[in-house]
Amino acid sequence: MPTNPNDQAQAEEAARAALVEQQECPRCEVPPGSPCRTRNGTVATVYHSVRYDNVGALRSGPPIRTPKDRAPGKAWRPGAPLDTAPPPVDRAGDRIGYGRVSTRGQDLETQERLLRAAGCIEPLYVETISTRQPDRPKYAAALAALRPNDILTVTMLDRLGRNTVELITSAQDIEHRGNRLEILQGPLAGVYDPRGAGKILFAMFAAFAEAEREFIRDRSLEGLETASANGRFGGRPRALDDDALAVARDRLRRTPPQSITAIARDLGVGRSTLYRALSDDRQEQAQ
Repeated sequence: MPTNPNDQAQAEEAARAALVEQQECPRCEVPPGSPCRTRNGTVATVYHSVRYDNVGALRSGPPIRTPKDRAPGKAWRPGAPLDTAPPPVDRAGDRIGYGRVSTRGQDLETQERLLRAAGCIEPLYVETISTRQPDRPKYAAALAALRPNDILTVTMLDRLGRNTVELITSAQDIEHRGNRLEILQGPLAGVYDPRGAGKILFAMFAAFAEAEREFIRDRSLEGLETASANGRFGGRPRALDDDALAVARDRLRRTPPQSITAIARDLGVGRSTLYRALSDDRQEQAQ
């Protein structure tokens, strides 16, 4: 990026000129890739505005000057023709279905039926997994199966996570990958794209995450004040609860594992805090 103001202005002018030359000129009938020409056969000093009236980014503003490398005022010669072949069409994307229940007494068949009816491809990623179990192997497999433009589909929002922290981090997993989330039933039924109109849902999850961090902080402070009033002076409260630690362990075990920096940022703590919490957790499990 040019740092000199004159260089930057020239770079911006060249960028605008390149946009103009994507179009043919209805006035002087030059093809895409060529500068405009005057009636006497020289290169015009400015592009004819009719050439870019339909280009939203160029419609307003001063006339667009012809760059010096196009030799304005000199004899007009056609430029190199542009490649006008249409760009390759991105694959439409598949629906990757994920379903979950917490106990064997709950019904997975209904979720499977709804996921198939929604057009999810095989295999479906469904699992029966306790809230006490830190890992969700089928969920991790569903994430790994996502390719560009794919949609992760769940029947209800609460199937995406077993608690608030897990729900938020699951939504962040999808957002970071640039994939879409589809919810089949409930008040939030629909398809959400973090890069498009659906980004408001992901912004809402981010707000929930921030609110949850504030709630944790407030509850910790209230607990300390109550303990102090009762004559109890404990150590520093844990920065991460069991749910948050389970999420961190799950994301570290993925292939490839997520970075400590990304996990700590999503959980609202520092890298050193996360390292310390994971170390303390390993020591407790070893005892």
